[in-house]
Formats: sequence, structure tokens, C-alpha cells
Amino acid sequence: MPPDILRIYKTVHTWTGILTGMALFIAFYAGAITVFKEPLARWASPPMTTPVASSLDDALPLIISTLRASPEAAREFSLHLREAEHLPGRLEWQSAAEGAESHRHDTLGMEHFVAHPGEDGAARIEAVAPSKLAEFIDVLHRVVGLPFDSDTARWIMGVIACLYALALVSGVVLLVPTLVKDLFALRPGRNLKRLWRDAHNVVGLFSLPFHLVMALTATVFAFHDDLYSLQDTVIHDGRLASVWQAPSPTPHQPEEARDPGALLPPADLLAVVRALSPTFTPIRLHYTQATGPRAMVRVWGQDATALVSRPAGGFVAIDPYSGRIINADYLPGHQSPALTTIGSFFALHFATYGGLPVKWMYFLLGLAGAWLFYSGNLLWIESRRKTQRRGEATPPRQRRDTTVMAALSVGVCLGCLSGLSLTIVAGKWLHGVVSDLTTWHQLVYYAVFFASIGWAFLRGAARASVDLLWLAALATAAIPLTTGLSWLIPPLPLWGHTSAASLGVDATAGLGALCFALMARATSQRLRSGQADSLWVIQDGESGGTASPIKPLRP
Repeated sequence: MPPDILRIYKTVHTWTGILTGMALFIAFYAGAITVFKEPLARWASPPMTTPVASSLDDALPLIISTLRASPEAAREFSLHLREAEHLPGRLEWQSAAEGAESHRHDTLGMEHFVAHPGEDGAARIEAVAPSKLAEFIDVLHRVVGLPFDSDTARWIMGVIACLYALALVSGVVLLVPTLVKDLFALRPGRNLKRLWRDAHNVVGLFSLPFHLVMALTATVFAFHDDLYSLQDTVIHDGRLASVWQAPSPTPHQPEEARDPGALLPPADLLAVVRALSPTFTPIRLHYTQATGPRAMVRVWGQDATALVSRPAGGFVAIDPYSGRIINADYLPGHQSPALTTIGSFFALHFATYGGLPVKWMYFLLGLAGAWLFYSGNLLWIESRRKTQRRGEATPPRQRRDTTVMAALSVGVCLGCLSGLSLTIVAGKWLHGVVSDLTTWHQLVYYAVFFASIGWAFLRGAARASVDLLWLAALATAAIPLTTGLSWLIPPLPLWGHTSAASLGVDATAGLGALCFALMARATSQRLRSGQADSLWVIQDGESGGTASPIKPLRP
């Protein structure tokens, strides 16, 4: 390949990586966590004070009693078919649901209610505050760390995803001339930059299919509103809204309220779905306009034998009074080729196929991807270092752009690690102490995040990398320690669930804290063994004292 062409691709790869690297680090690290969004929600949810109904036969009387006591619940409510720590009750609804399309947006900070069967048969309604920790981290992942969730943030994410795809293609082109020779090359030694470049190339090449999928699907999600409009025109002939709401009443069917006592028992609705798809496992029944002429219930669930289109699974829409199937377009295994193609974007991005092994694979690939962007920034920094030797004992002065990029890379990436760990911990320590825990999750994360960036500029990238790695280790270790304290000191207003999902969060966090501690220790030990012309040299006059060199972390 001509050298001029290679230089063009190198420039494209470098600058697309620099422009997107830190945002993609946040997206991939937060995204790796949200692969196990449900276990995290279960870990962070407080214990239920009232057990859910023990039998599905109790569900219909509970629904009828609730709708008569709180008619506003008829607008939209869910009947859960299983028990878990993050499900506060069998019957749950929000006080401000936004119509038929509210399912398409996470609702943070909304008032929640649950209903339990009372001793006298009447529904006992109580307000609850379910943890929104997992939703916050998911939003952080979707808007690449921006402090606002809006269409603008999603468009920015879409542009970053496009640049990310360009960086992937240009990176592959750069590897082609030496692919066979350098494919498995990891050359340790004094030249750490070469070792990091080797590791960067190997990780990037072997995870290339995963990254191409992420870039493509993220672009689709960023511009999904326009794509939905196109899909409605091309595939559904303008009838896409019928998937989310029942048909309008006929002239012979006036707009009038319906008696909830005429609702079919949930067991009958599940029998209808079971007859349609025996391999489909229902998880919840989502009722909308339950007492109106356009009443509908969407039976959500999973099917291990089919490609699942959404993180929440697939669904079939049914008339809750007659049992008539309204729409089965989104039922796994019964989708048209067009909808299966569209659904594959969701499945491939959210790992909603293949079960637990695929989730763990995505989790590890997400962490590897975050390291890929961090290492790419460090390689750029080392490539731009400026050597101005005036003598063997004189440390070189580094260019301003490289020092700024080094401080930003360390502050943003390591600040994200610490911020996420501390906001997870805050979910238990601040529960019942503050009135709006969702806002406090945001405050804790961004306070730690921006403080870490400030610390990196104040201390310099070299010193701050050690400090912030130790902070990340301690913050992550606080996750299992909080659970342990809840068991050792019962008077503390904490809790520790014993389900496999919750304990898995503690075990994974404990292993992560150990890894951060080992990296911090290794970095600290190398403070006096770096090259004099590297940016990772603490110059005289920097905060902290005399010159001490530091090399980047080992991959």
C-alpha cells in the first residue's frame, strides 16, 4: 500500500480516535455494567416490607380492587408474574405515565405506587421509591456521559458512533500491511509504547466484529425516531401506533368506561399466549387504558429459542376483556423478516440472546473496549511528546497539547470509574436519607467525575493516575463492603440481599477493586523508572515535589 495512503488513514484513525475516545470510554464502561442491569437493580433495591401475592389467582381481585380504589391506575399499570428484589409489589404503576408511548423512554424521578392484598380483601395501596440506579447508568451509557438526556445528546452520540466506525475501518487498513507479522506480536521490554501499541492492535482486531456491531447499532439508536417514521411508512403502512395501543372504537362502540370486574383473569390471558407460542415465558402483564374502550394488555416475556428484539423481551398485545389477539408482530419467533432484521439491532447491542454466557462475553468485551480507547489516547500522547534535551540531567519540557490531553484522559477515564462506583454505593447509604435519590445519583457521579478531572490538572497526569486509581479501588471495594456491613452491623440502615444476582454484583465489584489496586500499586512502583523524554515524568515545580518519572499502566 502506498505510504501516502497509509498516512491519510493514520491521520483519520488518530483524530477520529482522539475526538471520540473519552466519550466512548464512558459509553463502554457504563455499557458493560448495564449488561447486568437487572442484577444491579436487585442489589440496590431496598427489601420489600410486604410480600407480593402468593398466587396468580389473587391477581384479578387485586386488580379490580385497585382500579376501584385508584381509578388513575387504569391508565397504565403492570402485573409482575415473578418475585425479585427490584420489584416492590405484584401490582405497580406510576402516577404520571405519558400516554401510549411512555414505554420508549426511561422515566426517572416519577412517583410510584404498588398495591397489596389487604386482610379484608381490599387493596392496600402505598407509595414506594424503587431504585433508579440502573436506569441512571444506562442513560449515562446512552448519552456518552453527557449531563443531560435529550434528543441533542442522542444526536451527539450518533455523530460519535459514526466517527467511531470510521476509526475502526481506518485502523484495520493500517494493520493490513503487517497483519501476518504483527498479529500475535506482544513485545515486552523497555519500549513500553511498542508494547501498548501491540496490545492495542491485538485487542482491537480480535474484538473488531463486536465494535462494528456497537458502532452500527449505536448509530441506529441515535436516529431511531427518523428510522421509526421510515419503518412506519415502508413496513407498517402508517399503522405502527397500533402496536402500542388498541384500535379506536367503532361507531357501534361508544367511548364509555368499562367495568373492571369483566376483565379476564390473568391466567386466561397467559393461556392465550401459551397457545400461540409454547416456548414463550411471560414475565409481566402491562395494562393500558384498562377501563376504557381501547383497553389492551401487552404480555411481555422471553423466548430462549428465538431472537429477542428488546432488552425487556418481546410481547403480544391482547384485549383484556375478550382475549382477542390485537398484535403479535413483536412476539419472538413470530416476527416478519423485516421486523426480525430491525429486532436484531436491539438483540446484538443489548446481548438479549444466547443467555448468560453471551452476557459475560459482552461484559468483558465492554471492559476491553474501554481499555482500547484509553490506550489509544496514551499512544497519541506518547507519539506527541517533545524532547528538548539540553543536557543529560535536564528533564525535557512537554508540549502543552500533550499535557492537557494526558490530564483529560486520566481525569475523564479514571473519574468515570470512581464516579460510577461511588454512585452505586450511594444507592444504599443515601436511601431514606435524601428525598430524591435519583438526583443524588447524578450529583454524586458528576461531582466525583469533575473533581477527578480537576485533580488531574492540579497534580499532573502522572501523579493523578496513581491517586485516582487508588480512589477507584477504594470506591469499588466499598460496594461489597457495604453489603458486608449490613450483615455485621444490623442497626445500620443498610441491607444485603442473598440472591445469586445480588451476590454476583458484590463478587464482581470485589474483583474489580482488586484489579484497580494492583494497577495502582504497579504504577506507583514505577514512579522512578521512566524515560526522561516521556510525558509521564513529573517535572520540578509540579505539585508534589521533585522530578519522578512514571510510565503508563501495564495493559
